Amino acid sequence: MYTPRHNLIQDEAVIRKMVAAVRTAWFVTADADGIPQATFLPIIWRENAVVMHVARANRHWRNLAPGSPALLIVTGPDAYISPSWYEQKRIDGRVVPTWDYTAVHLTGTATVHEDPEWLRTAVTELTDAHETGREHPWAVSDAPPDHIDFELSGIVGIEVTVTRIEGKAKLNQNYPEADRRGAVDGLAREPFPDALVVAEQIAATLQD
Repeated sequence: MYTPRHNLIQDEAVIRKMVAAVRTAWFVTADADGIPQATFLPIIWRENAVVMHVARANRHWRNLAPGSPALLIVTGPDAYISPSWYEQKRIDGRVVPTWDYTAVHLTGTATVHEDPEWLRTAVTELTDAHETGREHPWAVSDAPPDHIDFELSGIVGIEVTVTRIEGKAKLNQNYPEADRRGAVDGLAREPFPDALVVAEQIAATLQD
């Protein structure tokens, strides 16, 4: 991932918090012919491993040899930034549009798991993570055991051992403070849900 110094996130704890907030990733590999394969999946990252599962009918997993290189792309909120919001536009007009976003790339090696107990543990952990905090959280144990066994037979587990972590926050950090404040104000008037989140992220850079 191309990451200029001013966009680099170096604190792993911050990166892990970003991934935990997004909770999903694009799982990307290449098959034996070099053709890219990608599947969007809910994930959980524990220590140096990311755990997920795919439908058994999804041929993506069948193209994975033991230790296959893999990339997980976690994308945060993003928004278009209009140059009309910048103070610099009023000064000399020497500005252009850009797009602000946050992203994490996790690179590693993939392992396929078909063991029912491994799958049961993974599914339980994923479910508990997403149900926590709900008024009436659902648990795997709420369903009849034979139904869970049937559902587990239709999925395959994937574990990515992470060997490289990259975090990026492109939030106009290299722009003058007046331009960043203009971007915050402009985003606050946009109709897109991510715009407000990106505005908050840019505002946070003004407080650093």
